[in-house]
Amino acid sequence: MSNDDFSFFLQEMQDVSPLKTRPKADIRKTAEKTPGQQQRREAAQQELHDPNFLSLENPVRVKPHDMLVWKRDGVQEGVFKKLRLGKYPVDARLDLHLKTAKEARLEVFQFINDCRRFDLRTILLVHGRGEQSNPPAKLKSYVFTWLPQFEEVLAFHSAQREHGGNGAVYVLLRKSEEKKQENRERHLRRR
Repeated sequence: MSNDDFSFFLQEMQDVSPLKTRPKADIRKTAEKTPGQQQRREAAQQELHDPNFLSLENPVRVKPHDMLVWKRDGVQEGVFKKLRLGKYPVDARLDLHLKTAKEARLEVFQFINDCRRFDLRTILLVHGRGEQSNPPAKLKSYVFTWLPQFEEVLAFHSAQREHGGNGAVYVLLRKSEEKKQENRERHLRRR
């Protein structure tokens, strides 16, 4: 290309401006998070760090006057009968009346863990019958679903009338290793 051609080219292109390229996608991050984004992020983080394994989804539905009965394999019939008849002294009691399912979830989880920490053996959970709740027996259904999820829970049965009847449940907790050892020593002394 000669110098004349190049000069001519520059002269012709003098008033032309280059096209501005636009990015194909907007990759700029928004500075502010919407309330919905913030709420979802907090819920996800809480879920990751929450030791409470009890779920608020799909409880096994029971009716207000149903009797709650459950025991693990290996629980002796005599022990279960004594629990059912309310013959064990109640070491602790938790009343869930007027609690939301979310509040009850937290309280039941904390209560069972506290009872285990203090080596309590028999406890009473008062959940009510839930005849007026929507759906009926809402908390009762949650309690029935949650209790078997605890490894510490060996058995439970609806309470005797004087302890709340079908609106409450006796719960038998697993013995701690220390209590098992005390029991062994006590039985060895008898021989």
